Amino acid sequence: MIAPRDVLRHEWIGRHVLVVRAKNPSLVGVEGLCVDETKQTLRIATARGTKCVPKADVCFRLSLPDGTVVEVDGAALVGAPERRLTLRR
Repeated sequence: MIAPRDVLRHEWIGRHVLVVRAKNPSLVGVEGLCVDETKQTLRIATARGTKCVPKADVCFRLSLPDGTVVEVDGAALVGAPERRLTLRR
């Protein structure tokens, strides 16, 4: 079970995400399944193809398995995913 306070330490690939705020207005509303993650970006499979979204410039809404919805500032996700998973916050 993923607790909302631990969401940064968990894997995002395979989770449903939505961009709720962004410096680039064209990214707001991008929604779909996270299929890849790099230091700086999330790749989101949408109905219209795969979008590469910069982490630092957006706020994501993530749906947890228990139905809880969490908003996460993308700047908190910046960094190598394998390193983020082991950090204590």
